[in-house]
Amino acid sequence: MEALVPLVVLVPLFAAALTLVLGRRARPQRIVAALALTAVLGISVALLIGVDAEGAVVVEAGNWATPLGIVLVVDRLSALMLVVSSVVLLAVLIFSIGQGLADGDDETPVSIYYPTYLILTTGVMVAFIAGDLFNLYVGFEILLVASYVLITLGGTRSRIRAGVTYVIVSLLSSILFLAAIGMVYGALGTVNLAQVAERVQELPLDVQILLHVMLLVAFGIKAAVFPLSFWLPDSYPSAPAPVTAAFAGLLTKIGVYAIIRLETVIFPTPELNPALLVVALLTMVVGALGAVAQADIKRILSFTLVSHIGYMILGVALGTVAGTAAAIYYIVHHIVVQTTLFLAAGLVEREAGSTSITRIGGLLASAPLVAVLFFIPALNLGGIPPFSGFIGKLGLFQATAVQGDALAYTLIGGGALVSLLTLYALVRVWNLVFWRPAGDVEGDETRLLRSVEEAPDAPVTTETRATPRLMTLSTAGMVVVSLALTVFAGPLYALSDRAAADLDGPDAYVVVVLGDLTEEEGR
Repeated sequence: MEALVPLVVLVPLFAAALTLVLGRRARPQRIVAALALTAVLGISVALLIGVDAEGAVVVEAGNWATPLGIVLVVDRLSALMLVVSSVVLLAVLIFSIGQGLADGDDETPVSIYYPTYLILTTGVMVAFIAGDLFNLYVGFEILLVASYVLITLGGTRSRIRAGVTYVIVSLLSSILFLAAIGMVYGALGTVNLAQVAERVQELPLDVQILLHVMLLVAFGIKAAVFPLSFWLPDSYPSAPAPVTAAFAGLLTKIGVYAIIRLETVIFPTPELNPALLVVALLTMVVGALGAVAQADIKRILSFTLVSHIGYMILGVALGTVAGTAAAIYYIVHHIVVQTTLFLAAGLVEREAGSTSITRIGGLLASAPLVAVLFFIPALNLGGIPPFSGFIGKLGLFQATAVQGDALAYTLIGGGALVSLLTLYALVRVWNLVFWRPAGDVEGDETRLLRSVEEAPDAPVTTETRATPRLMTLSTAGMVVVSLALTVFAGPLYALSDRAAADLDGPDAYVVVVLGDLTEEEGR
C-alpha cells in the first residue's frame, strides 16, 4: 500500500513531462494524459479501500526519518479527496479532449494545455497527501503556476485581466502562508503537522492565536471565504469552459481541506470557532445575494460557489465530529455538482453562443439533453430532496442544532435562506435560457431581467458551434456521479463519519505519523 502513495504524484508529473516532449502531437498527448489520469483514479480508489480497511498510510520519502524527511500521509480524508479529485479531473479532461477535437487549438493549445493540466493534477495530489506545512505550500504553488497558465489560455483581454487578479491575490496568500510557516518553524523547530500539533500547546496563547489567524487568512483566501472571496467571480468565468469547471470544482476545496487540517490537527481549540461561524454565515449570504444579481450563467455559478463554501466552513467551525463529517460529505457533493454545472454551462455556450441569460432562450426545444444535464445538478445544488445537496445540508443543520444557542439557529435559518436563493438563481436560469421561447429573447424587458447585471467586459453573442459527443458524454457521466452520491449516500456519509472521527483532536493523527518516535521519546 505504501508504494502507491508516491504514485499519485509521480504518475501525472512524469506524464506532464512526456506530453511536453511530444510537443504539438495532439493525439499522443491526449492518450498519455487520459491514461495517466485513469491510472491516478485507480490508485486513489485502491488507497481509499486500503486506508478505510487498515488505517492511514505514512510514507517517509527517501527513507529519511520523520522529523527530517518529507512525510506523505494518506488517511480517510486524504484518500476520499484523492478519489473525488481524480474523477473530476478525468471527466474534465475528456470534456476538453472533445472540445479540442472539434475546435483545434483555439481554446486549449495542445502544446501547453495537457502538460499544464497534468501539472495542476500534480499540485492537487501533493496538497492532499502533504504531511507538513511546507509541502502543502509547495502543492499550492504548483497549483498557482499551472492555474495562471490555464486561466490565460487564448490570451484575450478579459483572461489576462482575470489572470493578473488571480495571481496577485494568490501571491498575497502565498506570502502570508510562507511567513506563517517561517514563524511556526522559528517557534517550534518543525513544520511537520504531527509534531506541530504536539508542540503548539506549549506556546503562549497570544502566539498561538497569531499563528492560527495567519494560517486561517492564508487558507481563507485560497478557499474564497468572505471577505476574501472578491477575486473569484471575476477570475473563473473568463477561462475556457473545461478550465473553469476544474477550478470551480477543486481549487477552493483544497483551501477548505487545509482549513479542516488546521482546525482539527493543529488548533482544535474553540477560541476562534464563534468568529468562524459568523464568517461562514456571511460567506453563505453574500455569495447567494451576488448570485441573484448576475445575468451570466458562469458568474451566477461562481457566486453560488462562494456561498456554498460557507456551508463547509460552518461544519468545520462547529468543532464536532458530526459537523466535520457533514462538511466532508458536503465537500464531496459540491466538488462533483459544481463541476457538473460548469460543464453544462460550457455546453450551453456552444449551443447558444453565449452564457448571458438576457441573450439566449429556447434551449429546451433545441437542445433537450443539455437542458436535462443542467436541470438535475441545479436541483441538487439547490438542496431539493432527495439529492445529495439536501442530505449534506440536513447533516450540517442537525450538527448545528446540537449547539442550541441563538447563533446556531441563526446559522440554520441563514443556511435555509441561502439554499432558497441558490434555487431561485438557478431556476431563473432555467426559465430564461431553456423554457423561454427563442423568439421572445429580442426585446424581452421584464422585471426579472431588469434586476440582473451583465458581467464586466461581457462579450456579445458569438456563433453557435456543434457540440462534440465527448463533451456531452463527460457531462452526462458527471451527472451520473452526482446521482450516485444520492443513491450511495449512506455508505458515503458513514465513510465521512469515520474520516471525521479520525480528526477528533490531534492525538490519532500524531500516533499514526509519530507513533514509533513518540514511544522512543517516552522511554
